[in-house]
Amino acid sequence: MRVLGVDPGLTRCGVGVVDGQAGRPLSLVHVEVVRTPPDERLERRLLALAGALDDAVAEHRPDVVVVERVFAQHNVRTVTGTAQVAGLALVAAARHNLPVHLHTPSEVKAAITGSGVADKAQVTAMVTRILRLAEAPRPADAADALALAICHVWRGAGLARLAAAQEQQERMGRQNLGVRRAGVNR
Repeated sequence: MRVLGVDPGLTRCGVGVVDGQAGRPLSLVHVEVVRTPPDERLERRLLALAGALDDAVAEHRPDVVVVERVFAQHNVRTVTGTAQVAGLALVAAARHNLPVHLHTPSEVKAAITGSGVADKAQVTAMVTRILRLAEAPRPADAADALALAICHVWRGAGLARLAAAQEQQERMGRQNLGVRRAGVNR
């Protein structure tokens, strides 16, 4: 499975691509941090990020795109920019007809380090070890994007099974409802 992880940010947006499957060694395909100047107009920054995300999806052809779920922070401007960039990642995936999954920072930290409250240094150290890299990906946005991709490789198969089971249960519920309605209409 090839997973493209996006750590959304308006000034620094991490993009990491990992190949592998649960229970087997993973490999780094690509990692980068797309930067936009803080003094540039918002629409120009978003346009640059949209292009970079679309290019990454087109070039690396992932099976799935994983984006960090935006959560409320103290700085509303920061969370707004982060949410806007997360939306761009969703659009890039949709343009290429790819499934998208969202993971919270604590889910990713728990999957990578075993602790949902791990700090950036711990996440970076584990990403470096898991991918058998000679040196740590820098800055932290790069490591975070790779951590998202790793988390999804490890958790994705289970999530897919859960989604399929839920879909089947809903389908059976709709069928049962149709049978009950047909019996009422007799």
